[in-house]
Amino acid sequence: MYSTLESCIIDLERHGHLVRIREEVDPELEMAAIHLRVFEAGGPALLFENVKGSRYRAVSNLFGTLERSRFMFRQTWEATQNVIALRNDPMKALKQPFQNVRAATAATKALPLKLGNAAAGFEEAAITDLPLIKHWPMDGGAFVTLPQVYTEDPDKPGIMNANLGMYRVQLTGNDYATNQEIGLHYQIHRGIGIHQHKADRKGEPLKVSIFVGGPPAHTLSAVMPLPEGLSELTFAGLLSGRRFRYGYADGYCISSDADFVITGEIHPGETKPEGPFGDHLGYYSLIHAFPMMRVRKVYAKRNAIWPFTVVGRPPQEDTAFGALIHELTGDAVKQEVPGAKEVHAVDAAGVHPLLFAVGSERYTPYAAVKQPAELLTIANRILGTGQLSLAKYLFIAAEEKQPLSTHREAEFFQYVLERIDLKRDLHFQTNTTIDTLDYSGTGLNQGSKVIFAACGDKKRELCADVPEQLKELRDFGNPRLALPGVVALEGPAFVGYAEAERQLRELTNAIGARGAMPECPLIVLCDDSSFVSASLANFLWTTFTRSNPSHDMYGVNAGYAFKHWGCDNVVIDARTKPHHAPPLVPEPSVEKRIDRLFAAGGSLNGIL
Repeated sequence: MYSTLESCIIDLERHGHLVRIREEVDPELEMAAIHLRVFEAGGPALLFENVKGSRYRAVSNLFGTLERSRFMFRQTWEATQNVIALRNDPMKALKQPFQNVRAATAATKALPLKLGNAAAGFEEAAITDLPLIKHWPMDGGAFVTLPQVYTEDPDKPGIMNANLGMYRVQLTGNDYATNQEIGLHYQIHRGIGIHQHKADRKGEPLKVSIFVGGPPAHTLSAVMPLPEGLSELTFAGLLSGRRFRYGYADGYCISSDADFVITGEIHPGETKPEGPFGDHLGYYSLIHAFPMMRVRKVYAKRNAIWPFTVVGRPPQEDTAFGALIHELTGDAVKQEVPGAKEVHAVDAAGVHPLLFAVGSERYTPYAAVKQPAELLTIANRILGTGQLSLAKYLFIAAEEKQPLSTHREAEFFQYVLERIDLKRDLHFQTNTTIDTLDYSGTGLNQGSKVIFAACGDKKRELCADVPEQLKELRDFGNPRLALPGVVALEGPAFVGYAEAERQLRELTNAIGARGAMPECPLIVLCDDSSFVSASLANFLWTTFTRSNPSHDMYGVNAGYAFKHWGCDNVVIDARTKPHHAPPLVPEPSVEKRIDRLFAAGGSLNGIL
């Protein structure tokens, strides 16, 4: 397998998976725009050989398709899956000892290898020497989008207790002193936060090393949700088929195989404004105070290559990351959440806002009337597990006789809507944590959650047309069928929650007065119903990224019974609200400028 990023690039090019871009390209918006256009077309990886303002090359779209990712890891893929499976189910080794000899052999490459002079082969550089890539027009500066951020546990230093995570890094802009300070943005439920908390309690700075590049396995390791006890550094060795090589310089860990290393410290209480940044929900994350890192040194290999990606409204390259992770980890969620058969973070809705799950329902098999019971236990366990706990909406269904897959998203969504009792099976959690990047809540990291649970026989046939009750409503119009049983309805522009309460009371009363409508369990109030109903992706993205369950869910004939809320038909207010972050919109002049690369004679001519 690959010992360097360049060896991977040469292999990809030899097999037709990579194209070189000879022309000078501006890292200010142009490189990102080129990447987005090529990714959308399912195109190859891109090697930028002439980055304006930097002597270093850059590469993107390495993980742009699942097929290309499988190709890169073709020699170690199966062995890595086997080792992870053993971590999930150690009894497999006893049940199938000969089959698992290969996994044991692969595991011998997992232990990191300490070198005496880890900085050998590097030259010193400055932040301003790097490819300073700005991705979206309103971004606050240049960002690192594929970093491997390394920290050690202050109470138990050493590589075996280290954390390697992918947390975005702002290199320029805002109030950062050029070449001396950079911003480190990490969300809640991240390993680095535990390390910083411990360092702060000791009154000590936290040493940080940021690795960029190196074998692609190292990059993937930084985003892997690994079983307890399997570190990112050992996983990097497994997947690359080569032990992770490291050492120390001035007390900072150096990855010997990385293309770039930035070292520095986070001091207790030191923050600076970070952002905005065009993020993976399809909106900008705005300016907030995040840890500021004092730069110690910047190292670069002499022919270093800077890997990057561009995030935005899904699907993007990180979608392929997610698919790759799912293939590798397999049934890990079953070990983590007993009773869960499948959990699917819905990419089209920005991953964290929406989860689909299938679980067991075994508590009362003798009961004549089936209702969610064990499902609720499983749902609470899901919403209390790691990054799954950042979800806002969880749709969970009982495993019945027929196969049920959360990855057939439209089918699964309809399955739940056919079976849910909306007066009984909606369960809220209010004033709790949500994703840092989600601005639909009441503040940074603050919002609510709701569980839609369904089991038993079908209760309703879902409408295939807009019901009469939703036509010609005062102040609400253009009803469109988004999915069977789901209607998108346009309303007045959102101005505030007091006015929304009044508007929704009038709307739900008007619908209720027209008679029962069980065939349409969900109504989505939006700004543009034609957009919402145009595709499943549009429906999922708009509905679940622009609503906060506690504040934006209403109901026809809604009411409380012993503090439990229910209704006949759910209405989700997914209109854009003043506190929401703006959506990502490309800059037309940049789109026009990059046309030259795709025209006759350009490096990318014909690849679309």
